[in-house]
Amino acid sequence: MWSEGLLKLFLSLTAWLLLVIIQLVLQKEHKERFVLQAITHYKQYPPNISNIYSYFECRRKKGSQFSEVVFFGLQYLLKKYLLGQVVTEEKIQEAKVFYQMHFKQAVFDEESWRKILEKHDGRLPIRIKAIPEGTIIPRGNVLFTVENTDPEFYWLTNYIETMLLQMWYPITVATISREFKKILAKHLKATSGSLEGLDLKLHDFGYRGVSSQESAALGGAAHLVNFCSTDTVAGLLMAQRYYSCPMAGFSIPAAEHSTIISWGRSREKEAFERVLEQFPSGPVSVVSDSYDIFNACKNIWGDKLKERVMERSQDSCLVIRPDSGDPAETLIEILEECFGCSLNVMGYKVLPSYLRIIQGDGIDLSSVDELADEGWSAENVVFGCGSALLQKLNRDTLNCAFKCSYVESNGKGMDVYKQPVTDPSKGSKRGRLSLRRNSDGFLETIEKGAGKPEEDLLVTVFENGSLVLDYSLEEIRKNARLRDEEVNPTLHNHEQELLHNHIINGIH
Repeated sequence: MWSEGLLKLFLSLTAWLLLVIIQLVLQKEHKERFVLQAITHYKQYPPNISNIYSYFECRRKKGSQFSEVVFFGLQYLLKKYLLGQVVTEEKIQEAKVFYQMHFKQAVFDEESWRKILEKHDGRLPIRIKAIPEGTIIPRGNVLFTVENTDPEFYWLTNYIETMLLQMWYPITVATISREFKKILAKHLKATSGSLEGLDLKLHDFGYRGVSSQESAALGGAAHLVNFCSTDTVAGLLMAQRYYSCPMAGFSIPAAEHSTIISWGRSREKEAFERVLEQFPSGPVSVVSDSYDIFNACKNIWGDKLKERVMERSQDSCLVIRPDSGDPAETLIEILEECFGCSLNVMGYKVLPSYLRIIQGDGIDLSSVDELADEGWSAENVVFGCGSALLQKLNRDTLNCAFKCSYVESNGKGMDVYKQPVTDPSKGSKRGRLSLRRNSDGFLETIEKGAGKPEEDLLVTVFENGSLVLDYSLEEIRKNARLRDEEVNPTLHNHEQELLHNHIINGIH
């Protein structure tokens, strides 16, 4: 058997190795394979075309759960996939062979890619304008635009569509995370009178439930736009590397089922006690439903270990974690019976400061919004969310789309659009676009090149292989912070109705 010292050293080295692996994945040279779709599209555009202009939006959809979105993640994609020299002779030859095998005919435009290498040193001659990251914007508005800066390479604009359209994922996660924050803020303000601790109210448990390491990084970072509580280390490292944030989120020591059940069913009390002994200061979370959560709370925490629990302080509280079912309401009553409670300034009951609950099973927007006050303050419970935060979503959750709206041919510009008779909701915008705030204070997209440059909220973030703006997570969090009316329960109904009518009428 290993000594305790050797075991701790092994665990520390294992954790260090995991961090190194994550960083290598995040830092891996993206330029090895700049291989996207649209390989044959250059053969299909009209003759003499010189400019293609496209845009990205989250389309409005009647009856959707989300009326606005959080813009986040573009900077990561730009830095990782488009920054600097992305075309080399080696990759041109690799792509030539690959697509010959894939299509069984010569369709790869070797000549044009070599011209990019020779004329632009392998840097992509494109310009991307976007709203600032973290901006809260009603659906149906332009979020960013893309166009070529060299007329010879007009086909580049939509060549990179596949990669840029993956913006749907961080936008959707950041949006869902912020919706959680709005709900939790409402309950916390109503039952405690303040928003203290809101940033830690939703913990990201989603690392193991996502489809890939990169998904964990991008989704985990998107959640950190709104909260500072996470176990998704990949998201922390992404925020550190791509958004200049040394440490974007925090966690606490936590037991899991293997560390409890390894003691055997008859020694659950000893397992709990061991955790308390190993972490005498600072908060600690203990999963307590390996066998019988109600027995654990009443007879172990509330009796056999009661004095040990009461010795802890607010800064070193015990956080009891049920991991199955929805027992929080029953648990809180059991804990009240064992440990007592007090009334806060709003008249709601609060457990002693050394005791809290984290509910992490079956948490989604609906279950959180169904918080039953029953005289209890939202201070008593924090929540953990996994798949519902990072995985149970897709591009259609916010109806994300990337479409061409303007072209130039023979020196003349033309507004273009799609308008399918089978689905009018998929109709696209026309012409060059700008985003402005109108006289009523609502955001609106101006089409057909009719916008005034001085009013345009879209700013150039990328041009000819270079990043023009570099946002920090701190700036993004400021942009995404909750508005007063989103946390103020006294918001008048007519103000809500006014906002709703503006959105429904297509004015933002």
